[in-house]
Amino acid sequence: MICKLANYADAERIDTLRGRLRKEGVESYLVKFDESHLLITENPSDRAATLLAESALVTHQFRLGTPYQLTSRRYHPADTTIAFADVLIGGEYVHVIAGPCAIESEPIARELATLMQKSGLVFFRGGLFKPRTSPYSFQGLGESGLSILRELKNMGMLLVTEALDDRCLRLLADIVDVIQIGSRNMHNFSLLRAVGELGKPVLLKRGMAATLEEFLMAAEYIVISGNRNVILCERGIRTVSDHTRNTLDLSAIPFLKRETHLPVIVDPSHGTGRRELVPAMSRAAVAAGADGVMIEIHPQPSIAWSDGDQSMFPADLPTLLLDIDRIAAAIGRKLWKKSSKN
Repeated sequence: MICKLANYADAERIDTLRGRLRKEGVESYLVKFDESHLLITENPSDRAATLLAESALVTHQFRLGTPYQLTSRRYHPADTTIAFADVLIGGEYVHVIAGPCAIESEPIARELATLMQKSGLVFFRGGLFKPRTSPYSFQGLGESGLSILRELKNMGMLLVTEALDDRCLRLLADIVDVIQIGSRNMHNFSLLRAVGELGKPVLLKRGMAATLEEFLMAAEYIVISGNRNVILCERGIRTVSDHTRNTLDLSAIPFLKRETHLPVIVDPSHGTGRRELVPAMSRAAVAAGADGVMIEIHPQPSIAWSDGDQSMFPADLPTLLLDIDRIAAAIGRKLWKKSSKN
């Protein structure tokens, strides 16, 4: 249930109301959303519902019929757009986020960033902290790679990189533009709360075996913590199929676009694990309504330190961008490139 609070509701009165709800076994969250103060609960017991109905602090109540509430389009019908200076995610434009799976060195990172800028792209993805299945696999440059991120920032790139814990958040907070929460951490609720409180835009990846309801509930953790700038990322789920790394769930795109107001992007690199399939799945994602795709590129995929098999060759990027631009135009949208900004 979403309860809109009166303008005169002060901290003392709200705390008293929340305390009375807690005595009834009902947890509540105070959130500011569209300039309104909201008190969010699960569907309360009859006694708690009566308490809320009789409270002078509550001006409106909304029962949405879904466990995810603030992320639901039923509560907030308009699309959420996330602004980065003159760049918007969501709305008319489709974005391509690109870069290596893991940042390996400054020369490689600069080479890829320069190529992306020539193609009009501005979002650079690259991991410094890598959660790997094997403890013997490359775990990322870690803190020693922060100087590379700063160099990319100085080049004018908008940075997307993954945080694994509170320490990562502290290290990345003043450098990166979008904090990525990877699939392995989709259910890390303390991290979701922390990144919500941080306030930076968040790219939330769907868990490997997560339902879409579970995915949206993970986003809800971030939003009730005070941050509505969440980008949902479909990155493939684990199924019985073994011809690809994961099964890219393209049907998730129209479902999420119907159910939530948050932007939705797709990661066909992790979704397939095979570079030759990435262009087709990128085209399909845009046709299905995605607000962007996030792809991995590397100048020499055969010797990449992480996920070389799914990394595209930089030389193939212009063709992919042209294809995406054509498909976006066919459905009334545009590929965002530096030359096309408003």
